[in-house]
Amino acid sequence: MRSDQLTVLIILQGDDFLSSQYCESSSHLSRSLSSMASPILLLLVSSLLLIPAQAHLQEPSDQAFTSIRISQQGLDFLKDVLVSKVISSIIPLKLPKIEKTMKIPFLGNVHVVLSNITIDRIDVPSSYVKPGDTGITIVASGSTCNLTMNWHYSYSSWFVPVEISDNGRASVQVEGMQVGLTLGIEIGEGTLKLSLMEGGCYAKDILIKLDGGASWLYQGMIDAFDDQIEAAVENAITKNLNDGVLKLDSFLQALPKEIPVDDNASLNVTFVDNPLLSNSSIGFDINGLFIARRKVHILKHQHKNSPSSVYCTDPSRMLGIALDEAVFNSASALYYNAKFMQWIVDKVPDQSLLNTAGWRFIVPQLYKKYPNDDMNMDISLSSPPVVKISQEKIDATVYADLIIDVLQADQVIPVVCISLVIRGSGSVRIAGNNLAGSVKLDDFTMSLKWSKVGNLHMFLIQVPTPQHLKPFLFWLAEDLILTFGLQPVMWTIIQTVFLPYANARLGKGFPLPIIHGFTLENAETLFSSSRITVCGDVAYAEPLQHSPLINHDQLHYGFL
Repeated sequence: MRSDQLTVLIILQGDDFLSSQYCESSSHLSRSLSSMASPILLLLVSSLLLIPAQAHLQEPSDQAFTSIRISQQGLDFLKDVLVSKVISSIIPLKLPKIEKTMKIPFLGNVHVVLSNITIDRIDVPSSYVKPGDTGITIVASGSTCNLTMNWHYSYSSWFVPVEISDNGRASVQVEGMQVGLTLGIEIGEGTLKLSLMEGGCYAKDILIKLDGGASWLYQGMIDAFDDQIEAAVENAITKNLNDGVLKLDSFLQALPKEIPVDDNASLNVTFVDNPLLSNSSIGFDINGLFIARRKVHILKHQHKNSPSSVYCTDPSRMLGIALDEAVFNSASALYYNAKFMQWIVDKVPDQSLLNTAGWRFIVPQLYKKYPNDDMNMDISLSSPPVVKISQEKIDATVYADLIIDVLQADQVIPVVCISLVIRGSGSVRIAGNNLAGSVKLDDFTMSLKWSKVGNLHMFLIQVPTPQHLKPFLFWLAEDLILTFGLQPVMWTIIQTVFLPYANARLGKGFPLPIIHGFTLENAETLFSSSRITVCGDVAYAEPLQHSPLINHDQLHYGFL
């Protein structure tokens, strides 16, 4: 095998990357937050990291939003892996018994049997793979294989009253073999299907060496079996190639069409359209959207982008995966439309912020009406987050409503609702087979949506003012209150509660569709207009065991 590394290129494009990750409970958040925020908070803050856009209801199940391109370098790597797996899966290979009766002058009929014929080694010094308009051709040339077998002969004649026999072992070396096959590739019922268009094996030379008995006496006789042994080897290898293609086809068709992300969402990895074959690469399209594991209506993009060319600064990258913005927008739509983007916070690092006493200088009316009462915060998104990706960075805007609840006995009393516009920026990295990252808060603004404790600006109006100026001063006072009173409090809550919670989960990453056994390595990320590009290598581990080519229980879409 030429290398143990495969290079991968992954493009993420669009306006709204919304990741739903597996989440852990936070010591700073309540049970209600930890139970609801796994799909919600992570989606909120990961949207600061990645993508939404305008969406419309439709059902693009037969459209492609993720494109995969395997270059010639990638095909070479996969060919090496496949050849190695095929050889290890068929060795040892037993061939059928060969019998032959020969009539020799003065001796009569000589019956020769070659049994327990076993190929125990195959060496492939040179091979290549070439995609074409109709399929992919794989050729291994200059190959050799070593066999062992038992030989036995017996004869009798009219002048010898008893049967004469002898037996022993033989070693065989077949040289100059050329093995080739052409695979047809098509999409059917959302899966990738393989077919063997043509294939075969040709052996050039054979060398037989006998051991045991009077082997030197019978070497010439056994040499007469050259053609039959060659034919047996050629037929056996050809048959195993056919069987291997059938097993590989079954494996590909058994790959799941959905990859679970969490309890609520899966990735739709259904293949769409037929593969795109050129003389140096092969491309596939899959649906790639987030779909609900429970049946709910979700928002989908109005348009499908054409598959983008996969570009990396290093042209030797072998594999490319281009993700349309609709992939991430589907995650946003799924969680938002399923009403998961709402949670309650009743524990923060500074617990005084969740008592009216801590707000007595910010909203005096609140403390006056509910002195020393505990509070919680009910937060919900008012629309899917909006993210813009440029060549320099990722900018995001999140729209949310925050309701302050006062807790009295068994009552939860909503008292104030504040609309938030949060702006942040994010960064991404590769963690194993996941796209991970972090987010930081840039700034945010607030406005009062409604209040049950009076106008928040009222206590600032201390002096008589003309009636026609009061609306303006009320607005100005309210803005000052929110800017210099609530804003530091909200900044503290976002910085000390939500960002650490979200970044801990974003650090684990968003799963990329990498088949189990391959792992991303040495990855880098690049930004361009509406895209995130990830370039890296893929190392191959050995997940296949005890299989005649493919183990369906071990090979699957796997994520770290």
